[in-house]
Amino acid sequence: MVFLSIAVIFLAIYLLIKQFETRMVLIGTGTLLCLLANDPMSGFTAFSKYMVSANLIMAICSSMGFAMVMKHTTCDIHLVRVLSKPLSKLGFFLIPATVIVTYTINIAIPSAAGCAAAVGATLIPLLLSSRIHPAIAGAAVLCGTIGSLLSPGLSHNPFVAEMSDLSVVELITRHSPYSITVGFIAAISLAVVAFVRKEFNLTSSTVSQEQTVLEKANLLYAFAPFIPLILLVIANAELISNFDINVPTAMIIGAIYAMVVTRGNPGEATKSFFNGMGSAYGNILGIIIAAAVFSQGLKSSGLVSLFIDFLVHSPEFARWGGTLGPFLMGIMTGSGDAAAYAFNSTVTSQAAVLGYQIPDLGMGVAISGALGRTMSPLAGSVIVCAGLAGVTPLDLVKRTALGMVTSVFFIALFML
Repeated sequence: MVFLSIAVIFLAIYLLIKQFETRMVLIGTGTLLCLLANDPMSGFTAFSKYMVSANLIMAICSSMGFAMVMKHTTCDIHLVRVLSKPLSKLGFFLIPATVIVTYTINIAIPSAAGCAAAVGATLIPLLLSSRIHPAIAGAAVLCGTIGSLLSPGLSHNPFVAEMSDLSVVELITRHSPYSITVGFIAAISLAVVAFVRKEFNLTSSTVSQEQTVLEKANLLYAFAPFIPLILLVIANAELISNFDINVPTAMIIGAIYAMVVTRGNPGEATKSFFNGMGSAYGNILGIIIAAAVFSQGLKSSGLVSLFIDFLVHSPEFARWGGTLGPFLMGIMTGSGDAAAYAFNSTVTSQAAVLGYQIPDLGMGVAISGALGRTMSPLAGSVIVCAGLAGVTPLDLVKRTALGMVTSVFFIALFML
């Protein structure tokens, strides 16, 4: 049974690497593991349980609905314009500054590919006009797409928060020192790569002097993406007495503010909000549900209990298995989510037995998966940045690799 189950796991990894549909692979192999264990209904029970997980649905769906309203009202573009104008005369320091600005915007626009498209359309031409190599320009925006780690809309935050009996804001506050440090590591490492490779201050014959015209930004529009974050911080820090607010309420208030200041069509904005919610359920919660079926298959097969027994006697392996595992899967598949959800669903709940705490191990796994995705030529955000910069995805990941590898070892050694 053990050897058959391991063979199914390798089959799942192979299919994910070959870019088969993630949810299909996880549900199919998870169901197969349950069948092999003579426990066929347990996988369907796990599927049903996560379909109606209230905290996950509320936080993730409302956040993505809000993100769609920001896109519909162009508030995200105005935010990019406001933050990019001060960058135009920084010279070499434009490289780390772009990473930090993108990181900040990614908190408010948590989709990596969506943020890359919104930011890259403005900042990559700005970098090129400053005689930065196109691959460094694309990599600077790409490195900033790990900023969503601090967003309540990132699916891993409510997922781990629910396991930890913490609010989403409490969990983000707990891991923010590590997540912010990872952002600075990415910014500094990319600047070092550009300096060593001499890919800045290039001649006009080496890089196209592509100019970008930064249109005037509306500050009221640009403020909209941060409304929910500000409301949640005020409520969590108890800055106003008797002021309590949850994630969906904050997102709805932010969407209403955007509709009012932009004076757009409220009907179309409402459609965008609910379209975003539906997309979030299908694409983000869909992976969580599928990963739950796969995790149940691992539990039914007995592999989880064997693995946990092994980690109890060798707890150091949890440190490396929970970081390098999702990191490598992120590189190979273009998404660290599947591995992160599977590990957190099966092992992280036993963190105390292994000498760790659930929020630290859970978010260490999630951060590592995001780092792996950021140096994968298959990831959507990488492909978007490469297209905007006019280089290949491999050109980008060769330049993000130093920061991502350094960051994953930082998480393993200092967060866990």
